[in-house]
Amino acid sequence: MQQRRVTLGTLAAALAVVAATTTTAHGAGAGTLTSQDLATAGTGSPYYRIPALTKTTDGTLIAAYDARPTLADLPSNIGIVIRRSTDGGATWQPQQVVRKDAAPQGYGDPSLLVDRETGRVFLFYAAGVNQGFFGSATGNDETDPNVLQADYSYSDDNGRTWKHERITADIKNPAWGGMFASSGEGVQLRRGPYKGRLVQQYAIRNNGANYAVSAYSDDHGATWRTGTPVGPGGDENKTVELSDGRVMLNNRSAPYRTVAYSSDGGVTYTPFQQDTELPDPANNGSITRFAPDVAPSHPRASWLMFSNTATTGGRKNLTVRLSCDNGQNWPVRKTVEAGSAAYSTLTPLGDGTAPNPGMGLLWERADYRHITYSSFDLQWLAGVCAPVTITPTALKAGATTEVPVRVVSQNDVSLPAGTVTLRLPAGYTAPTTEFPALQPGQGATLKIPVTAPADATPATLTATADYAVRGRQHAYGDAKLTVTAP
Repeated sequence: MQQRRVTLGTLAAALAVVAATTTTAHGAGAGTLTSQDLATAGTGSPYYRIPALTKTTDGTLIAAYDARPTLADLPSNIGIVIRRSTDGGATWQPQQVVRKDAAPQGYGDPSLLVDRETGRVFLFYAAGVNQGFFGSATGNDETDPNVLQADYSYSDDNGRTWKHERITADIKNPAWGGMFASSGEGVQLRRGPYKGRLVQQYAIRNNGANYAVSAYSDDHGATWRTGTPVGPGGDENKTVELSDGRVMLNNRSAPYRTVAYSSDGGVTYTPFQQDTELPDPANNGSITRFAPDVAPSHPRASWLMFSNTATTGGRKNLTVRLSCDNGQNWPVRKTVEAGSAAYSTLTPLGDGTAPNPGMGLLWERADYRHITYSSFDLQWLAGVCAPVTITPTALKAGATTEVPVRVVSQNDVSLPAGTVTLRLPAGYTAPTTEFPALQPGQGATLKIPVTAPADATPATLTATADYAVRGRQHAYGDAKLTVTAP
């Protein structure tokens, strides 16, 4: 498909004074989470929303987000703004406008994507005049004010200056209604037959239902096309390249995230399936490779990072997780913010091979009052790659029952002896149990005696197995246990 290129112009860097205020300090250095607010409602713009984050080929961090007159989505006179950091996120340059025009035009929901081969930075977003996602007309006329348009800006100088493109006619099926880029960060495939492919996720509306679809380019962004939508049930979604070359799509959905898989570089996907380890209140989250450039044989090639508000109700409890087996299990989790939080996006700060590599996290804090940048390392995450499995077991009231718990090491180094503690409802008891040392790939199963209170009523309860190594590094596993009458 030959893309029609129309350069909409280069926008000079317009600066707004938005100070980098520091949130509650979590400390600095190894083993800490550090945070600072990049944008605060009422300073430079009435509101800010929708974070996107990436690291360019020269090491510059770019944080993008909406500057909004109200908290409403498109149609609204929204602008896309960024801040840049050239020192790894320690300090940030003043806010810079990438795209802003007079009302009623608006541009919203940014997603960043870096071509690692050319260094070009892409910033995708929706462009609206009269309509937003749900009201958009069908068709792909790039001049129709009732069609929500697919635009992007690009930079060849690591975010200093930008030019703009419209690709609605290239990637939107005329039968679709609304279409918008899923905010956060797209991916470039690193290996296999689709090496170099740029992949940006979209949500689309077709016949009253929502789907997820990949837009992709095999020529460094000269042309773009879309694959086959997956759904219904699609929403804001992200993709990640797995160590075996497949692409996994992770989709906003309640009460759990849904996932789908592609073996052709994001063109087609399997049907959605729930990932019950990832509770979600239908909120935008993030998934990324921990070490995207390592060889498939590297122990960390199958490590993934994930962030979302890990609850089935309300936007709170922002949590980051680590999987060491391409997302099959998520044994490591750590809370970033127990209170109010919303959208979040992760990006690696290094190549993931250092003994204590860092991750960057951009997120919405305190009821959308702040866009906050946080960074943390593997030491702060304090987890080990060792999925814990509890065998669902029937407990009898007033009796002690052995519950099998298995730990399998997916760690890249040997694990010393550890302990497993079962977290149970009040009145239930189980001793902390020692687990043997485990070599990479080795597992062990122990039976932990659980005593149910004599007055326990028949019910289903949740047990969490907390596996601790060196007294603090953890992995977790959850299971349902049933209680029967004595």
